[in-house]
Amino acid sequence: MRVILFFSSFFIILKGYAQKVDSDKVLEEGKLLYHLEQASWYATDHMLSHFITKQGLVKGYTSYKSPDGNVHTVFYDTNTPATILIDYVFDAPPFSIPSRVDSLNREANDFEQSLIDMRNDAINRLNENEDEFFTFYENTSNNFIPIIKGKERVVFILTAPAELGGVLLGNDYKLIYSKKNKLKDKIKIHKSLLNFPFESETEERVRFTVHSHVITPLISSTDICTLLLYKDDLKWDQHFVLGNDWVSIFDIQKASLAIMKREVWEKLK
Repeated sequence: MRVILFFSSFFIILKGYAQKVDSDKVLEEGKLLYHLEQASWYATDHMLSHFITKQGLVKGYTSYKSPDGNVHTVFYDTNTPATILIDYVFDAPPFSIPSRVDSLNREANDFEQSLIDMRNDAINRLNENEDEFFTFYENTSNNFIPIIKGKERVVFILTAPAELGGVLLGNDYKLIYSKKNKLKDKIKIHKSLLNFPFESETEERVRFTVHSHVITPLISSTDICTLLLYKDDLKWDQHFVLGNDWVSIFDIQKASLAIMKREVWEKLK
């Protein structure tokens, strides 16, 4: 679904109709994914420019939030995934400059090893795609974000553009794992992939963009993560997700989420 333009008064009306539903979890999860992926970006840029001799040894990386609220990004060894080659620490929320970088090789702790095992398993399943569950698009790549929170163990798979110019929403997945890091289930979060250009092709000022959800009732945490990752490049302020019963209104710059009934949205259009 493409860009829609509304006058500013429409947003004032919306604030009066926004309703409180159980959207805190999806917003919290979206922000967590954003912080983890943001730290991964910063750490990768630093690693590529400062650790040339170690680049050939790196198999992959994973990011996680520690109990003190800081975010770690660790790069692990190709031949021995239990070996951490570099450990980056970012103050929360992640800033572009790490507060600490440890380049002394060490063994991964149990928590880190579980994240690494889940991430590697998800990568292998996507690459093999034995049941053709995953869909691939030209000029895209995939990002893998493992999370362990309480009893939940999941890996989110996002689709990213090979070249910048727009935001890709969709073609994302959630893989659910057991406490022994064995795959239990896999879920398609969206059924397709949408490309929203950073700028409008017309001279009109775009106020927000819209897409519809068939699988989930609210905006997904992966939508929130992706929109926040590219917020500095976007020329529009809000993104709306139309579900069967609910409309999600996400303010990208404020990172805030409001929900309203679909029937109210239809009356205001």
